[in-house]
Amino acid sequence: MYKIDIAKDFSEYPGLRYCSLSDNSGEEFYHNILNQKFKEALVNNKKLIVNLDNTSGFAPSFLDETFGNLIYDFGIKNVEKYIEIISIQEPYWKEMLYQDTFINWEKRRLDKLRPKVTKKHKEWYRIINDKIIKEVWEQPIV
Repeated sequence: MYKIDIAKDFSEYPGLRYCSLSDNSGEEFYHNILNQKFKEALVNNKKLIVNLDNTSGFAPSFLDETFGNLIYDFGIKNVEKYIEIISIQEPYWKEMLYQDTFINWEKRRLDKLRPKVTKKHKEWYRIINDKIIKEVWEQPIV
């Protein structure tokens, strides 16, 4: 089993959606932590537990960007199978993710509406034709 505690492993003060909007953004968390950890869980056939508790709170855009990119890169079936989100303090975050974010981003993935990035990131993982490939998939628009 793999674990990420956002408050301990990233920041007690998560920011907004994009790196261009704030420090500790959803975009930054996804590219620096979540993408790699999820890929490890997936290839090892283990669950990844992501704990949302004990932060100062979340902007909905942080969570949407974080988990939306995960859906885009790995598909809703893989995410639902290999992730467990814990949100005891604010259970509606988990509900929002499963009922809105996952569904909306899966539609984006199927429609090939690529995610936006606002800063250059190192290579990250994405499933393409049932293969996990690591590369820089999108670049910031200048």
